[in-house]
Order: sequence, then structure tokens, then C-alpha cells
Amino acid sequence: MTLRVLICDDSAMARKQMARALPDNWTPRLAFAEHGRQAVEMLRNGAWDLLFLDLNMPELDGYGVLEVITREDLPVMTVVVSGDIQPRARERVLRLGALGFIRKPIQPDEVATLLREYGIWADESEDVAGADAASSEVPPAGQVDLQGFLQEIANVAMGQASDLMARLLNAFIKLPVPRVARLARSELYMAISAADNRDTYSAVCQGFTGAGVAGEALLLFTDAQARDMATLLGYGDEGSGDAAVETLMELSSILFGAFIKSLGDQLNLRLSLSHPSILGQHQPVSALLEHHGDRQAELQCIEIRYEIEEHQTQCDLLVVLTEDSLPYLEQQRQYLVE
Repeated sequence: MTLRVLICDDSAMARKQMARALPDNWTPRLAFAEHGRQAVEMLRNGAWDLLFLDLNMPELDGYGVLEVITREDLPVMTVVVSGDIQPRARERVLRLGALGFIRKPIQPDEVATLLREYGIWADESEDVAGADAASSEVPPAGQVDLQGFLQEIANVAMGQASDLMARLLNAFIKLPVPRVARLARSELYMAISAADNRDTYSAVCQGFTGAGVAGEALLLFTDAQARDMATLLGYGDEGSGDAAVETLMELSSILFGAFIKSLGDQLNLRLSLSHPSILGQHQPVSALLEHHGDRQAELQCIEIRYEIEEHQTQCDLLVVLTEDSLPYLEQQRQYLVE
């Protein structure tokens, strides 16, 4: 019989990439789920042999799906496919019953090796289960607009940066679904979803540029978060101004470097970073970002909130891409997706 394979990812781009990464001579019956709850319902209502599962999703994340599969004893083999490459993320999914872990961006050779190792596919004209006359036609995975494209490449870049951050802090970083929006410069403060003007923030910024793409990365902490993060980094006097500045500069160096490098790698260009600078300290978010307000052009914004598990602290990474970057981004979207 032909194997039935379900691909679950909130990103249409990621669903397309996963389907394309399957061996060319393998023709399972494919279907897609757009979030965890949909995947669970499909698993409950039908027979599925293999599930490729993302971790960071709305509705119900990959960890939640694995817990349901175990609790309800749903008969499916699960392979996690994620940009979250923290060692603890891999350990957790394997403890929850995942068969294996594939990192994003997906490499077809890695997929083929895993399928071969577990006897799911043989490097022959037919799969080892004895394929029938299944159609190789792939069902629609969904349209990928520029916002969806940026969300998925940000998801991969976020995972690269969080891995370094997790190792530095010896902690597990809880990752969100990246928020992507196009805003006027004067509205940039609205990109920080959890910002409260009753809090005061400190921020560091660093510009970047490449052939066709330019922008700026900003890292923001509330004053309370900066103190907590300084403690995690082991600074002696976490309440001092020097400790707060050192915290900002050390974490921004890690997050900016890893995130921007991954972004450039996925966009097939080399992005150069300028020197980081302190944007301000102990100010409302709107005040920190007001240097953008006197310009008319729009910005493409990506917001990521990194939360440190068990420490109740977090920081916000905001990446803004200039309007002049949009033609190159659209060109890369068409190249990678269509």
C-alpha cells in the first residue's frame, strides 16, 4: 500500500519546501495541515503513516501535538522539522516520542537519509511498503506572499540566534512565531507587540547592508528585564549602569550576528554589519524609536520576543528592512518559492 504522509507547518513556504525535499522517486499520498490543532484532528479522523511536524506554530505548537499523539496513542511516526536547533529542543521532542529531528533550512539528503534509516523509503523506484499506483501529484500547499516568505526566513534565523543565546545563558529559549508587518516609520513603535509606554526601556541598534537589502536591528529590554538578564550573565553588580550596557552589547552581538548572517545566507547575499550603538536608556519605546518618525518611507518589520524559560524574563528583537529592499526580497521570494 502507499504511505500516507502529513506535513504540518503554519508556513506555506515551509510546507512547499518540505514536500519538495522528499525523494523524487517516492510517491506517498501527501496532505497538509496549517497548524497543530488541524493536524491533531486529521490524525484522529484518518490513518496516517508519517507526520512531518513544525514546532513553532499558532493554535497548538509541535510540543503540544506530540503530547496529544502520546496521550491518545495515535498511530503515526513523527519527524520534527524546525528552525529551533537548541539541543534542549531536540532532546524534548525525542523524549515526547518523535522519531527524528530535521533542522531548517531543509536539506533533501538529510530527509532521504532519515527515511532510509527507518525503513520508510528505499533508494529504488518504489518505496519499501510496496507502492501502488499512487499519483505523484502534490496537493496545493498554499500561496506564499512576501509577508509569509519573510516570516519563514525569520523563523530560521531566529532559531540560529536562539541556539547561541541558549548556550550563553545555559537556558532554554522559548520561541514565538515571528511577527511580520509593514509600517510607516512613524508607527514603528507599534511593531513591539508587548510594549507598554508605562515601562522604560533600553535599546541597542546596529545597521546592516548588502546588495539590494538594507536595514537595522534593534534589541530592547525593559529596565527590569535588563537587570534579570545581567544576573543570568553573571555580572556582579547587576543594578549598575555599566552592567546594563554590557548586557545589551553582549546579547546584541550574539543575536544580531547570528540572525543577520542567517538572513543573508537564505537571501543569497552577504550582509555587512555596522558598529552597534546604544539607542537610549530608561525611556519609553516610543521615545527610543522616534528617530524614525521624521522620515516618510515605510519599513518592513520583523519582531521576535525571546523568552528565557524558568526565569520570567525576555527581550525583543526588532529587525526593520527599508522600502528599497522590497524589490530584491520579492525577487528572492519568487526564486525560492515559485
